[in-house]
Amino acid sequence: MAKDDNLPLFETKSAKGRILFQIYSLLIFVGTCFIFAYRLSHIPAKGEPGRWAWMGLFFSELWFCFYWFLTTVVRWNPIYRNTFKDRLSHRYEQALPGIDIFVCTADPVIEPPVMVINTVLSVMAYDYPAEKLSVYLSDDGGSDLTFYAMLEASRFSKIWLPFCKKFKVEPRSPEAYFRTAVEPLGETVLAKEWSTVKVNLSLSFSPHRLQNSIHCWME
Repeated sequence: MAKDDNLPLFETKSAKGRILFQIYSLLIFVGTCFIFAYRLSHIPAKGEPGRWAWMGLFFSELWFCFYWFLTTVVRWNPIYRNTFKDRLSHRYEQALPGIDIFVCTADPVIEPPVMVINTVLSVMAYDYPAEKLSVYLSDDGGSDLTFYAMLEASRFSKIWLPFCKKFKVEPRSPEAYFRTAVEPLGETVLAKEWSTVKVNLSLSFSPHRLQNSIHCWME
């Protein structure tokens, strides 16, 4: 643990190819200086035709050169920072703050309950101490469909959350995961649990099951 405490939480790397870009930018700058020198040394005299057009063109070039300079400065030395989340957890796990996450919805037509529930399950599966993470769903529309979808999500979470933690699932939204993931046929244990979770997902959030839940409650 003491060794981990001394490791940096992130590293900074410069982008590749920046030297070539800097040389290219310097060449453009030198060429632009030659153009400006030519413009200043060949300004038409007073009374000659095209004097104002020449000066207007020169000021336009100045403006575009200023714009080019600003964009080049921004891209002159780009850097990227990579964080090490595992080191953060090892160093500050006991001091991590409690987090409250609110997921808001209002209209089950515009915001389908399945989409909302996938968001909730994704947040619940965060790699964060469970006792310090609270997730709330605020439904301003008071939809029965959203309410019963949340009940089904609470049951499905007992399968989904351990699955995410055990196999380091990414992304943690069930719909997004099963839309992009390929069935792991080579690993027996993972393939078995993968199929079980996928079947439970399709059964839990099928429109027919949600409608049945609502009818049973109303009766």
